[in-house]
Amino acid sequence: MQRGETIVRFEQVSFDFGVKKPILDKVDFSVRRRSKITFMGQNGAGKSTIFGLMTGAHTPEDGQMHLAHGLTVATARQVIPREDMSLTVREFFQNVFPKKVYDIDPRIDTVLEVVNLAAPHERTIGSFSGGQQARLLLAQALIQDPDLLLLDEPTNNLDKEGIEHLTIFLVNYKKTVVVISHDAEFLNSFTQGVLYLDVNTHKVEQYVGNYFDVIKEISARIEKENRKNALLAKEIQENKDKANFFANKGGQMRMVAKRMREKAELLEETKVDVRKEDKTIRSFRIPYQSGLVGEVVHISSFTVVRNHKPVERKVKVSLRKNDHLLLQGPNGIGKSTLLQSIADGTAKGVTITPGTEIGYYRQDFSNLDFNKTVYEELTAMPGNLMEEDLRRVAAGFLVSGEIFHSKIGTLSEGQKGLVAFARLVLLKPGLLILDEPTNHINFRHLPVIAEALSAFEGPMILVSHVPDFVQQIRIDETLDLGS
Repeated sequence: MQRGETIVRFEQVSFDFGVKKPILDKVDFSVRRRSKITFMGQNGAGKSTIFGLMTGAHTPEDGQMHLAHGLTVATARQVIPREDMSLTVREFFQNVFPKKVYDIDPRIDTVLEVVNLAAPHERTIGSFSGGQQARLLLAQALIQDPDLLLLDEPTNNLDKEGIEHLTIFLVNYKKTVVVISHDAEFLNSFTQGVLYLDVNTHKVEQYVGNYFDVIKEISARIEKENRKNALLAKEIQENKDKANFFANKGGQMRMVAKRMREKAELLEETKVDVRKEDKTIRSFRIPYQSGLVGEVVHISSFTVVRNHKPVERKVKVSLRKNDHLLLQGPNGIGKSTLLQSIADGTAKGVTITPGTEIGYYRQDFSNLDFNKTVYEELTAMPGNLMEEDLRRVAAGFLVSGEIFHSKIGTLSEGQKGLVAFARLVLLKPGLLILDEPTNHINFRHLPVIAEALSAFEGPMILVSHVPDFVQQIRIDETLDLGS
């Protein structure tokens, strides 16, 4: 394959998930060899589905999809499937090959070095932290040495060092890569072009330039379309006013009035459909559990992992109403494990006031029942909640219509995150625990979420590797697990 040749081409491709779930409508776009492309679009628009079409996991219902002869494709998925958590590292990598690979161990060592992760080959996948699992997902794709590398939210759960390492890798990468991500700074470091899946039209728009270039171009286009329509609206109204004036004159003036109305109708048809922006979730607040007074959480010690061994540290942290705590530390040190143990009441050295309702946002959404519908999941919240209230809260997080009665497991990762926030609103927690709440979430929603977290009146414990997001939230105390 020659440098710069087209290796993927979609021609009038259409794809639906059922009658009421159109994803693509006669889509055209292409990807050239050695290009570095960003895929953008609202949560649930179908970006991951397009990756599935490229890998052959899905088949177009209409149109043609052309891949260069002999093209190999591999995807670094968003999350590791639950059924893979019990696999060893060796089994995890061996599973991507159709036949047994006898030199799998040196291959594993090579790709783990690329992603900056040391991992015994007998260790089980489920024992790794979220950030380490993100590196394993990338390594699993790289070990296939594909011509086309597809990365689905690769920065999720990665710490600062991990993101910097991935960025350097992509800048120097010699093959073709297409990335789905909502991290603007990360994308701008290597992007040469953007494919934008419009959730309203189900079309893919193709742009040249980086992430910010595209946002600027789209904004200018919308402004131009609105300006053109405003001028047309003014001319239409003028013609309607003249038509009414001449119609009242009678006689031949009625013919003039008729021509004026016809002109107004023609002008109406020339109005352009203004490109709709991706929707943003509505502003919301997470109510604080009533009746809690004094100290809600007391932390006297916690356990971290250093050199693969548990180490206990003594601290003195007290959380009362309005106290917001940020937990920091590198991937693998035990942040998620600590949050989970606090949430389920098994953390040694941590006491929580009895009767405290704990709102826990897990980075893997495993506290959501994937077999339940959104409606069933939300009705399981405590309290006598009216269906009207459930629908109103869910709609504020863009979970409405068909989605409201869809099973959690069928939603995109971003939509699962929005359902998780809806649960927190309905729960009215006395303690809020959030583990990487920006993962998978559309960048347009993040300021709204940050505002709600900052305004939460109860104690909060937050883990996030996204500095821009954290800076928007009121933090009263920081505990660095790595110091």
